[in-house]
Amino acid sequence: MSAAYKRILLKLGGEALAGPDGTGIDPIRANAVADKIKRIQDLEVEVAIVIGAGNLWRGSQGLAYGMDRATADHMGMLATVMNALALRDALEQMGMVTRVQTAIEMKQIAEPYIRLRAIRHLEKGYVVVLGAGTGNPYFTTDTAGALRAVEIHADVLIKATKVDGVYDSDPMINPNARRFERLTYMQALNMQVKVMDATAITTCMDNDVPIQVISLWGEDGLERTVLGGQVGTLISH
Repeated sequence: MSAAYKRILLKLGGEALAGPDGTGIDPIRANAVADKIKRIQDLEVEVAIVIGAGNLWRGSQGLAYGMDRATADHMGMLATVMNALALRDALEQMGMVTRVQTAIEMKQIAEPYIRLRAIRHLEKGYVVVLGAGTGNPYFTTDTAGALRAVEIHADVLIKATKVDGVYDSDPMINPNARRFERLTYMQALNMQVKVMDATAITTCMDNDVPIQVISLWGEDGLERTVLGGQVGTLISH
């Protein structure tokens, strides 16, 4: 079977690496995520990853106690780098050559983000994990994922999360919530979908990068997505 996409940007929440209580970094979960990524790389798909930090730090925690927003966001960026390093280790244990690039320079532990270098790594078959968000406060890691997807010319941004798509109401509360198979960018913006912020959606809309919202833990969901199957919700023109 051949993949429908040559290059993808996979956006993961920090919770993907969390332990049973939803916090911290659990090596078992990191290995489970790495296994899913290996299966799609085996399909000769070029994989770049942007990961969040919700398992380690949420800026809203600091803001609730009067912390400066820029300070809270910078702490979150550093937490994404910790997640990126943990994920790199799990990926390399499975035999995948992996590079971590960060939007904030920390040369002793990772490469600085350089767009053309990231693209070259992908062309060589390396997995590239992109940490520290955009390097700027006031922007989410979803927006970082959208920006990096545009910059590296990804064919699709796959948002792998806890839910298996976009619903008309919260499926955790409403058992009759309806899942959408397709939405336009404008429909997603008008609905104010919670799965991705408006800046990220607008960035993808302006640059014609489709967004596929899937469950990370759905059976073979990531693999079926890169093979072109109907999984989750597709947001596009």
